[in-house]
Amino acid sequence: MRRRSRRKGSSLEVTWKLFTLNSNINALLPAIINHYYRITGRDSLVFLVDASKEMFIKGEDGQPSNFDMTMQVVRSVYMSKIISSHRDLVALVFYGTEQSKNPRNSFKHVYVYHDLDEPGAKRVQDIDSLRGEKGAQLAAETMGSGETSFGDALWCCANLYSDIKLRLSHKRLMIFTCRDEPHGGDSVKDRQARTKAGDLKETGVVIDLMHLMKPGGFNVSLFFCDIISPLEDESELGLQVEPCEKLDDLKKRVRAKEQKKRAMARLNLCLGEGLNVAVGIYPTAVTARKPVAIRLYRETNEPVRSKTRTFHTQTGSLLLPSEIKKAQVYGNKQIVMEKDEVDAIKKFDDPGLLLIGFKPMEKLKLHHHIRPAVFLYPEEDQVKGSACLFSALLKKCSERNVFALCRCITRRNNPPRFAALVPQLQEVDEGNAQITPPGFNVIYLPFADDLRTLDPPHYPAASQVQVDKMKEIVSKLRFKYRSDSFENPVIQQHYRNLEALALDMMAPEDIEDLIMPKVEQIDQRLGPLVDEFKDLVYPENYNPESKPAAKRKTADSGGGAEKKPKVEVTEDELKVHVQNGTLAKLTVPVLKEACKQFGVRTTGTKKQELIDALIAKLG
Repeated sequence: MRRRSRRKGSSLEVTWKLFTLNSNINALLPAIINHYYRITGRDSLVFLVDASKEMFIKGEDGQPSNFDMTMQVVRSVYMSKIISSHRDLVALVFYGTEQSKNPRNSFKHVYVYHDLDEPGAKRVQDIDSLRGEKGAQLAAETMGSGETSFGDALWCCANLYSDIKLRLSHKRLMIFTCRDEPHGGDSVKDRQARTKAGDLKETGVVIDLMHLMKPGGFNVSLFFCDIISPLEDESELGLQVEPCEKLDDLKKRVRAKEQKKRAMARLNLCLGEGLNVAVGIYPTAVTARKPVAIRLYRETNEPVRSKTRTFHTQTGSLLLPSEIKKAQVYGNKQIVMEKDEVDAIKKFDDPGLLLIGFKPMEKLKLHHHIRPAVFLYPEEDQVKGSACLFSALLKKCSERNVFALCRCITRRNNPPRFAALVPQLQEVDEGNAQITPPGFNVIYLPFADDLRTLDPPHYPAASQVQVDKMKEIVSKLRFKYRSDSFENPVIQQHYRNLEALALDMMAPEDIEDLIMPKVEQIDQRLGPLVDEFKDLVYPENYNPESKPAAKRKTADSGGGAEKKPKVEVTEDELKVHVQNGTLAKLTVPVLKEACKQFGVRTTGTKKQELIDALIAKLG
């Protein structure tokens, strides 16, 4: 731990300084270990679902029951985990059951359906068996509905976490229920549940409530307001006062809670001599790609590992890393460098953000955007007071309508980039839920070498009548675009096929290609505008689908096709080429014409044979 913590720019730098100043080593060591464990390891999520009779009551107008909605959400999260982060741990626990199933059967009316483990196809099939009317019947036969002891359910979840020997970075517990008083006013059981919830929160478990609809409304203040965890930071979604009525609302809330924000890098923003602010860089959008294919051994289907070794080209002996050097050709000379020299050349400075100055927002142009922007947010855990200073800087930059110009090095040995920190203030909706978080958008700026001077082709300008007609068409086709409303159809189809294979489905689920244009709706909106625009721009009887006829170039004298003029070379020019040895620069047609001109007979038509024949004749 000593070597890791002394590394400059690491997450334990501040903690190590406090460590050396404090003589009570035994008191600080658990805090250091807990801090280190929080930023590395796997995520874990436990679903704690109410299995009482009230959960199985169907909604109005054929709406699914609260239990069925919950199972669909759990299945959605399982599938999301399998695709995005299959090494995370997920568990499913029911409370308020008649039957009991948990480690050592220590708790009554608690049924552990899935232990805390990696999600897989078998678990998804288990969840599918609990959906719909048949699922409700199976749940009644398997678990049933009985008394409720919420404190025992929390205690059982705590044991699931304690039995895991893996390193966990985040521990989260989600409660799904439609009962605001699970114990029916029993103060003893309420007090026991609050005590156990406090113990869980002290061990780092974040408890969230996903309360569902019930007749008369759900009153969070009766019991669960003392159970759930407080907000970790301002960007958290927080406790929703209104219960979820629809499946989409419930999925949205679970997705907001389940998706953990991961920092791309944690750096220091240097504002001046000895004045550093700890910040984290978060990617706002990442391109979704198909997973990389895994190579398997054909006899056992076990994953294989590839290993690369370097051998000497002449002796065939194995080369060690210390025996390999790197070279760069410069000025027709090969410059050989050691590995340490290459590393020293790559390293410009330590990772971090260095403030250079401020510029008005008018100086930032659209063509300066050369790669996706990232988001900058303070890390109060790293350096105390970072959030306060960061907030003051953000407020002043927004008031004066300026952006901060910085030098940015995100990782060791990365080249430096200039970046513009564009302020973004917090926005909330009518329910005081956060829409836009406060922070800086980091826009990477181009260097002078990255800018190009374009010479666009010139076309005839459109008339004002044509422009006005196109404005009408554009106004008719306007719509509110949201990137999260369009899924990549190729990736979605890929995962549907994998899902069908893994779950032994007869055929993959059909997907809707949302990027395909809705031709009928477009034609209905435009009406005659398209034909009017064609009449204004294109000639009469113009058909864009017909191919233009190919035109033949004719010679001026006759009607035949135009031929390329013959290229003739004089005898003196040929002799100069022979003396200088530059006959190879002439093309084959020119060499053939020269052979005909000087009566040179050749046995072949290859370029070298023609050159040899000319050298024999004129040499």
